[in-house]
Amino acid sequence: MSINWQKVVVSPSDSINDVLKIIDKEALRVALVVEENRLIGMVTDGDVRRGILQGVELASPVSSIMNANPVSANKSLSSNELKTLMQSKKILSLPIINDQGELVGLKTIHETLTVEKRENPVFIMAGGFGTRLRPLTDNCPKPMLKVGGKPMLETLINSFKSHGFYRFYISTHYLPEVIMDYFGDGGDFEIEITYVHEDTPLGTGGALSLLPETLPKEPLIMINGDILTNVDFGKVISFHEKHRSDATMCVRDYEIKVPFGVIEGQSHEITSIIEKPTYRFFVNAGIYIISNAIIQSLVKNQYLDIPELFDKQQRLGSKVLKFPIHEYWLDIGRHDDFEKAQIDITSLTF
Repeated sequence: MSINWQKVVVSPSDSINDVLKIIDKEALRVALVVEENRLIGMVTDGDVRRGILQGVELASPVSSIMNANPVSANKSLSSNELKTLMQSKKILSLPIINDQGELVGLKTIHETLTVEKRENPVFIMAGGFGTRLRPLTDNCPKPMLKVGGKPMLETLINSFKSHGFYRFYISTHYLPEVIMDYFGDGGDFEIEITYVHEDTPLGTGGALSLLPETLPKEPLIMINGDILTNVDFGKVISFHEKHRSDATMCVRDYEIKVPFGVIEGQSHEITSIIEKPTYRFFVNAGIYIISNAIIQSLVKNQYLDIPELFDKQQRLGSKVLKFPIHEYWLDIGRHDDFEKAQIDITSLTF
């Protein structure tokens, strides 16, 4: 539930007594001192008490007792980031400012602990054989391998839950009963799960065609079930909607360092020598946002990979965008990735 932070905005010339009345009346228990739309201070009842002990009169301007260097945060920060900041600073509320330094809101620790539900469906691809992780996957689907004491798929679902997502669709093929027996309909995990079974593998894009007619109309997040990440999925959705994208692919910045001098030229002629260059590329991170219209246009049970789907939509004139992610991300495809995940999970927050 949103709070009416405008009620606690005061001027630096307002008296301490008047500001105290606002603090006592409003549930936020703080006052924000603003001048020309800019936050210049913050006042709590503790600041008032200290002022009184120092002999400051209640008729004095509030600027005489305010905290002139309050902690604030940019509006671009996620709810989880705001919560972490407040916990680290041991504060209960945090003024929010825009890129111009203007006050645009106030967040409380209570708000960051209360996650607003999102109606966007989440489609998790969990049907692969996990061939490169054998023998670990001989009797267990790869997303159900345990990292940090729980299945990767459970960690992924919990990450989505922390951002308000609760409607899940899970694509199965290899050993589906292992996944279904563990999660059931999702009730024990306070989510809703609908299973989509592929009799034969249809590719990452083709599996979308199996989603039911009752699928919510909001943009869908699609993700591979073997990814360990603390990406803010809410931010990805917001980007997709803000830019009116039809299909959005999350990408990672990937570097290749060549340990030799690279020779460029034509025929026998050398035109340049680049010593130990670094080449940078954006690579597919296995996380996608797909509009409902695209999903509804797919042919049922037809094999289709995601790159082909994006290429086709681009040719049709759809708006196809990339969203760079800088957060932790690991595709657990090989044994060394699996071992790295066991170490990394101990320091990750979701």
